[in-house]
Amino acid sequence: MHEATYDVKEIEKRLAQYIAGLKAPSVLKEAMDYSIQAGGKRIRPLFLLSTVSALGERVEKGMQTACAVEMIHTYSLIHDDLPAMDDDDLRRGKPTNHKVFGEAVAILAGDGLLTHSFQLIAEDPYLDDALKVKLIALLAESAGPEGMVAGQVADMEGENKKLTLDELEYIHAHKTGKLLTFSVLAGAMIGGVTDMQLEQFRQFAEHLGIAFQIRDDILDIEGDQKKIGKRVGSDESRHKSTYPALLTLEGAKAELKKHIRLAKERLKETGADTGTLLELVRMVETRDH
Repeated sequence: MHEATYDVKEIEKRLAQYIAGLKAPSVLKEAMDYSIQAGGKRIRPLFLLSTVSALGERVEKGMQTACAVEMIHTYSLIHDDLPAMDDDDLRRGKPTNHKVFGEAVAILAGDGLLTHSFQLIAEDPYLDDALKVKLIALLAESAGPEGMVAGQVADMEGENKKLTLDELEYIHAHKTGKLLTFSVLAGAMIGGVTDMQLEQFRQFAEHLGIAFQIRDDILDIEGDQKKIGKRVGSDESRHKSTYPALLTLEGAKAELKKHIRLAKERLKETGADTGTLLELVRMVETRDH
């Protein structure tokens, strides 16, 4: 079999195929696909597949896991936008899922993406059973009550409070960082790494996750609403603690540079062929949406 490409279009094609192939009610598939196809940088699958490639393994081995993590990320956005949480009308410049399909279908579309992600990994023909179990366990931990869900709860509890930097980092390390870290670690596990390399990739991903969120907070202040696809200043309007609020805008930019530098140092230590990963790191640092 020829090497699969792993650009954004290939990832999006696979995501659409996996949803289209479901034996599910058409409105549910339509709602799931609506949010999957709403755009986005596909940063998590790109990091996963680039890590697989950096270790000399065929990227096809990581494709279903890459799509699985993007499905979980998308489910979290559908649920975040609901009136009970962030109550957002726009996501990536389009009406949010519940605005198009209603709250009940939006909730179920999120549930469908979450649960189908694990089925994708379990049925992957390229992975052995032992690796599938490890990936499923790590994804459940990263997305669940010890990971992304914990970060979302802490984020909600932190509204209208002045948080410390440690409290803010806890929120973002869990809400945003855990799925990014999973993506890199899953790619490393599929690519075949030593325990030492796995730890280096973990530290790389953790610094990257913090950098990603700092850049997000900066964009909420000085970003272009048309490029971001949601309201600029929404964090301030919700009285959320952010890196610029705690460190000043210039302080947040300095913190961003620090975590990018540390991420690059850890990545170099892995000894992998990291050219594509470094391009993605630069994208995280300089992205405008």
